[in-house]
Parts: sequence; C-alpha cells; structure tokens
Amino acid sequence: MKKLVVYESIHHSNTEKIGKIIAECLNADLVKADDINTNTLNDYDLIGFGSGIYYGKFHKNIVELIDKLSTLSGKKAFIFSTSGQGKNKYNNLIEQKLKEKGFEVVGSFACKGYDTFGPFKIFGGIAKGRPNNEDLQNAKEFAQNLFVK
Repeated sequence: MKKLVVYESIHHSNTEKIGKIIAECLNADLVKADDINTNTLNDYDLIGFGSGIYYGKFHKNIVELIDKLSTLSGKKAFIFSTSGQGKNKYNNLIEQKLKEKGFEVVGSFACKGYDTFGPFKIFGGIAKGRPNNEDLQNAKEFAQNLFVK
C-alpha cells in the first residue's frame, strides 16, 4: 500500500512536526501542499491531509487542493490538524469534502499547537510548548491504529 501525507504548516511548524511523525510511522511520502501535483494522488492508496487551523479553518492550500481533485473512489484518507485549542471539530469540513470526492475517511487526529495567529499574538500566544512529546506519541499511536479499523 502506497501512502502519502500532504500538509501545510506556516507559523511554528506544529503541523509539520505531527506530519513527520505520522509519515515516519506509516513509511509514507511527506509533501507540502504547494509541492504536490494532484495527478500524483492517483498513485497512492492512503492519503493524509494535515493543516494548522487559521480562524477555525484548514489552510487554503489544503482546501484548494481537495477542491481541485476529481473523484477518487476507493482511496482512503485521514485528517490531522494542530491549533491553539486542539479540537477535532476543525477537521469536520475537510472530512466532508473528502467524502464528497469519494474517499473513505479512516481517521481524524487533532492536537494543540503553539498559536500566535491573529488576536493570540497580542498576549504572547496560547498552547506554548505544544505539540509536546505526549502529542507526538499520540500522533504515532493514531497512525498505528489507522490499520486496526
């Protein structure tokens, strides 16, 4: 099974850290959203989509990438995100978009990440020191459990 992790990580490399752990665990290719050609996604059986959360949403590069995809029936996908709050609800829109493109979504992961975006910058940010070792371990366990389902 050929695996790919596509991500966008801007301010503090939070999502990149999680993406690297997941890709390493899955023995997957790791590519930034800007660097992927949508045609190459056909070559993969399992694709992860990850992003930091900006004003409650995935980065536009991930959203636009998914919007550009043709229907990819039979492909499996998972979602991961980092944000100051670390809430999985931010993954819901991406999950819906992937399902509309024919993906079977097999997992969703979210964790806190140091956040100085927008208004959080005023008071020095939130979730300092995140993702931490426990978050990285949780991401690793998430990746390992993708095949248990």
